[in-house]
Amino acid sequence: MQTFVPPKGTRDCYPDDMIIRDYIFNSWEKTCKRYGFEKYDAPIFEYMQLYTHKSGEEIEKQLYTLVDKSGRQLALRPEMTPSIARMIATKGPSLKLPVRWYSIPRLFRYEKMQRGRTREFFQLNMDILGISQPTADAELMALSIDTMRDLGLTSQDFSIHISSRTLLEELFLFSGVKTEKLPMLYSLLDKQHKMPESDFNTILSEYIPEKDIQNTIKKILGITSIDEIRSINSSLKALADLDTVFSLLENYGLSDFAEFDIGIVRGLAYYTGIVWELIDKNRSLRSIAGGGRYNQLVKLYGGMDTPAVGLAIGDVVLTELLTEKGLLPKMTPRSDVFVITFDKKSHDHTVKIAQKLRNSGINCEFALKPMGIGKQMKQADAARAGIVLFIGGEEEQEGKFKIRNMKTGEEKILEKKDVTTVLKNLLPPRS
Repeated sequence: MQTFVPPKGTRDCYPDDMIIRDYIFNSWEKTCKRYGFEKYDAPIFEYMQLYTHKSGEEIEKQLYTLVDKSGRQLALRPEMTPSIARMIATKGPSLKLPVRWYSIPRLFRYEKMQRGRTREFFQLNMDILGISQPTADAELMALSIDTMRDLGLTSQDFSIHISSRTLLEELFLFSGVKTEKLPMLYSLLDKQHKMPESDFNTILSEYIPEKDIQNTIKKILGITSIDEIRSINSSLKALADLDTVFSLLENYGLSDFAEFDIGIVRGLAYYTGIVWELIDKNRSLRSIAGGGRYNQLVKLYGGMDTPAVGLAIGDVVLTELLTEKGLLPKMTPRSDVFVITFDKKSHDHTVKIAQKLRNSGINCEFALKPMGIGKQMKQADAARAGIVLFIGGEEEQEGKFKIRNMKTGEEKILEKKDVTTVLKNLLPPRS
C-alpha cells in the first residue's frame, strides 16, 4: 500500500501542535493590538514579478512558482512586505497615513532545511507606513521586544542588534566601494556568519578585487560602537537616526535589550535605512526576527512616495527558543466537563444534559456509543476534562448529580437545578 508524507519542509499540525501555535499567535495579536495595530491579509500567491522586481536575487532563488491556466506566472508568497507595499500603492491617497498594520501569514521559501528553518512557515509581520522619522523604527523595535517579553522571554534570553544600511553605504562609498557593488556586498555580508571565513574571503575578493578596499571593509565590520564610528567621521548622516533610536529605546525602558551591531545588514534588496535583528543570547539559533526601512518600495510599485518600516518574526525559530527556555504552555483541556452516564441506554438524556451545559457556555462532551463507566472515564482522561458529571443512578433519582474533580479526585453532590451555575463557578476563567 502506498503511504504519503507531507512535502519536505512542511509540517503537519496535530491538535497538540495547534495548542502551541494558537498560544503564540494569540499572544502576538494581543501585543499588536496593545500598540494600536490593525490586522490585514493579502493573497497567498501573487504575480511573480512582484517579488522579482525588487526583493533581490536571494528571494528569486527561493520562490515556489507556478503557471496558471491562462499562462500567468505566479509565486507563493515568500514574504509579506511586497504585498503590503502593493496594497498601499493601490489605495493611494484614499488611505489615511500613517498606517499601523500587522498580519500573520503562511509563507513559502524553497531554501536549505536546518534547525529553525522550514519551507512552509508563519510570520508575524508588523509595519508602519507614512512616517519618515526614526520614531517609527523605535516604535516597531519596542513592539518586537514586547512580543517576546509577553511570551516570557527576558533580556537574558535575547537582544536586538541594530545597524543602518545608510551608515554602511556612507562608510563603504567613503572607502572606495562602487555604488553598483553595494547590493552584492550586502547580500554577502548578510550570510557572513553562516559560512567559513575562507569562503567569505574568497567571495569578497571576487566582488571587490582591490586588497586595500577589502581590508577597509573588514575593519569597518570590526567596529563595535557608534562612538568608534563618530571618532572616525562624526558628520555621517546616519548617526543622528541611530542616536535617536537608542535614546528612544531608553525612554521605552528597553535599553537593556538593545545593542549596536554593524554586521547586521539584512539580505533583501529593498532595505534603505536602519535595520535590526532579534538574536538569542546563546546564538544557538538563526535570527528570531528581522526588520528595517523600505522607503522606496511603495513608489516602486506605482504608489506615492511613502516612507515605511517593517518587521517579521518567524514562528519556527521562536518555537525552538520557547522550547529551549521551557516557556511553552501545558496541554489545555479539550473539554471542561465530561458527562458520564450509568445507564448505557440513556443516550437521549445524556445529549439533553450536555447540550444544556454547552448552551450555557461550558465546553462539554460525552461518549458517543454505549460503554461502561471505566471506558467513559478513560475518554474523560483523554479529553483532559477538569470535571466529570455523573448522571443517572441513585443521585439522579433523588434529584441530584455527582461531580468529580479530575485533578484532586474530590467529589460533590449537587442539586440538579444548581448544576450549571455551580459548574461555571468551579471552572477556571478562559484566557
